[in-house]
Amino acid sequence: MKILILGGTGAMGIHLVELLKAEHQLFVTSRRRQKQQEKVHYIQGDGKDLLFVRKILQEERWDVIVDFMVYTTAEFEERYALFLKHTAQYIFLSSARVYADQHSIIKESSPRLLDVSTDDAYLASDEYALAKARQEDLLYNAEQRNWTIIRPYITYSENRFQLGVLEKEEWLYRAMKGRTIVFSEEMMQRFTTLTYGFDVARGMAKVIGNSASFGNTFHITGNAPAKWEQVLKIYLSLLRQKLNLVPRIKLVDTAVFLEIKRGRYQILYDRLYDRRFDNQRINALIAVDDFREMQSGLSACMDIFLNAPSFLTIDWRKEAQKDRLTKEGASLSEISGVKNKFRYLLYRYIKNV
Repeated sequence: MKILILGGTGAMGIHLVELLKAEHQLFVTSRRRQKQQEKVHYIQGDGKDLLFVRKILQEERWDVIVDFMVYTTAEFEERYALFLKHTAQYIFLSSARVYADQHSIIKESSPRLLDVSTDDAYLASDEYALAKARQEDLLYNAEQRNWTIIRPYITYSENRFQLGVLEKEEWLYRAMKGRTIVFSEEMMQRFTTLTYGFDVARGMAKVIGNSASFGNTFHITGNAPAKWEQVLKIYLSLLRQKLNLVPRIKLVDTAVFLEIKRGRYQILYDRLYDRRFDNQRINALIAVDDFREMQSGLSACMDIFLNAPSFLTIDWRKEAQKDRLTKEGASLSEISGVKNKFRYLLYRYIKNV
């Protein structure tokens, strides 16, 4: 099959490419120049640029389009009919964040935040979970049924290690610099589900080209939920084993945590919920029990990362606020750029959280 993957260089996309390239002809969009491979053709450009995407769609008839891009609802309204028109199967990456709070196991039919929330300010926004649900509705109401919706939840990879809402730049970086990890006390007791990006990609590969998946929604997650407290213990154990590092932890209440971490709605309407999933639907296509166990998966990924650690941009305002709480400080030589140094000093020593 000829498959177009929009934005296929992330935690799930890179694994999906590896799984598919032996049997299919792949075309992958990327903003950065990538090394061409046999049967994998990289198209340099912004997958959110409508003119760029129109050109790609008009030049070929695609057997499958896999869409990893993140859109506003308005952006998706401009595109979804084009995608459905120019492919035999359109695979839309939604998110299990769309679900409302639920104490029982979550199924694909469980209520979504968009459908049951009474928070008018939240509903007036186009926050990620709401945007994904609205975009799902556009597909549900489309005349064509050649779409498949995938709802992954939190994935980890060789370069991504989340702790609650914190990316590795917000907790692992601090730990490796000898500073205290600041985390939510309330979140510690919530159940989450972490899945290796490779396993999510394996599940996605099973729906690609599968006509039985048309017009259907699947979440693809592991079967073993754990409290964030347990996840943190795994991370700490790995850091002790691999770096002989024993980071300090400071737990704060929700009000303080909301001040030192962006993403208010993600905290309140996702990470403070218990997230446990029923995988019967995807299990009909792939044995979810064979997905990698979380501790061994995180350990293997951490081994690879620590061989050549690389961090994205550090938010020095938020780091300063954490250091103010923990009474610690970063060396100015660690902070790149005059503006970042000034921002750090301002929020560490002058402005209150």
